[in-house]
Amino acid sequence: MILFFLSSGLFLGWSLGANDAANVFGTAVGTRMVRFKTAALICSVFVVIGAVSGGAGAAHTLGKLGAVNALAGSFMVAFSAALTVFWMTKLRLPVSTSQAVVGAIIGWNFFTGSLTDYSSLSKIVSTWIVCPVLSALFAMILFKALQTIFTHVKLHLLEQDMYTRTGLLLVGAFGSYSLGANNIANVMGVFVPVSPFSDLDVYGLFTLSGSQQLFFLGGIAIAVGVYTYSQRVMETIGEGLLRLSPEAAFVVVLSQAMVLFIFSSEGLESWLINHSMPSFPLVPVSSSQAVVGAVIGIGIIRGGGKDIRFGVLREIATGWVTTPIIAGIITFVALFFLQNVFDQEVSRKTTYTISEPAIQALQTNENIHDKNLQEFLGKRYQNAIKFQTSLKRDTKLSDKELIQVLEYAEIDSFYIDPALIPHKIDPDWFTPKQIMAIKQLAGQSFSYKWELFNALSALSNKWDEKEAIPVNKNYNKEIKMKKQYILNTFQMSENLNAP
Repeated sequence: MILFFLSSGLFLGWSLGANDAANVFGTAVGTRMVRFKTAALICSVFVVIGAVSGGAGAAHTLGKLGAVNALAGSFMVAFSAALTVFWMTKLRLPVSTSQAVVGAIIGWNFFTGSLTDYSSLSKIVSTWIVCPVLSALFAMILFKALQTIFTHVKLHLLEQDMYTRTGLLLVGAFGSYSLGANNIANVMGVFVPVSPFSDLDVYGLFTLSGSQQLFFLGGIAIAVGVYTYSQRVMETIGEGLLRLSPEAAFVVVLSQAMVLFIFSSEGLESWLINHSMPSFPLVPVSSSQAVVGAVIGIGIIRGGGKDIRFGVLREIATGWVTTPIIAGIITFVALFFLQNVFDQEVSRKTTYTISEPAIQALQTNENIHDKNLQEFLGKRYQNAIKFQTSLKRDTKLSDKELIQVLEYAEIDSFYIDPALIPHKIDPDWFTPKQIMAIKQLAGQSFSYKWELFNALSALSNKWDEKEAIPVNKNYNKEIKMKKQYILNTFQMSENLNAP
């Protein structure tokens, strides 16, 4: 049953490989500088490496947009997005897999009554504008630099051809790595909260986490899509929008690879933060938008845009606009049938109840003192949107405070199982004081997330986040990751030894 549910993610990975591989090697294949079979081999190898080694950053942000918390729900979100991408691929349009997944997640949120994290959504949507613009700027700068180099460095045509082919292969490998690292979040991100895999030790050499195993399977699916169906879309990208010279093709691939890398590299983010520089959000961006932006940048710098085929561009843009809408509608309708006809759990039931301890914690931790919260004591809500609507009507809370109240009212069940601590708590990741705090809570149960976090913080300040300034961003991010791991490990539904 697990393999069946994961099949939709594999289908989405195949669709991404069939569609988005064109963004990496489409210009190279379209200009006949690289053979399709060579491009497919290089793309397949490096997309898997990128997915496994660098896929965590963008997947984290996508998970915050909507925490799909049931395997059947994850299946339908991925399947709906895959169906949308596959249909667009049949029409030979390089659509955005990122937009398809975002639309599908929002469809799940609407169906289940879950809240959409509009902060994460705004980050992702903003990249739909920033991504092609940034790619176009990179392409214009790189193309101008390449023209200057070729003007001052006299190369024989055969030498220039050799260097260009080699460059296309190198930037194609870089682009494939970036595609895997950034877009694997679209393929398997919705399965991360419900991952059926435990950590896997590979002959004592290294350990693959449950998420990395998901990313590996997704990477393989992308590679199969590259080999079996990507050549059609490569021709549209390589020849349909703008006729490109081999040198321009090199610039396009490098530009889109740089954009995807920027939005997926945790190492780059840490370096920028440590040097007090603004960082880019780690979000899954559209490789289609990046490569189209780069092609437009080439068209502008080369001839003021007069050679751009705006009819093709209009068709591509139409696909971008309709993709999230179609994916969202398909998801909503399909979830109805999956739940009511096939009797599958598409979301884990969540209850919201405001208690006296929750009100006290809100006052102490978040400085929220709305007296009207007392009116909600003892009331139970099964739907986050209905609860939020009631809070808006009867309190004077700001939007940020409403989200905080919902977080403190969400009922869950956690049991710190002593038997799990030696096997699940890695001493190479957790500090000795953090582990000691966990051991001191062994055998205890908690009904709220914040209740468990407060207990850990009371036992060790190594569980506390630091002041929210740029220099502490990496530290706080790691603390949040550890807290989420604790929640996943000791959640009662996952903890078979719980009393």
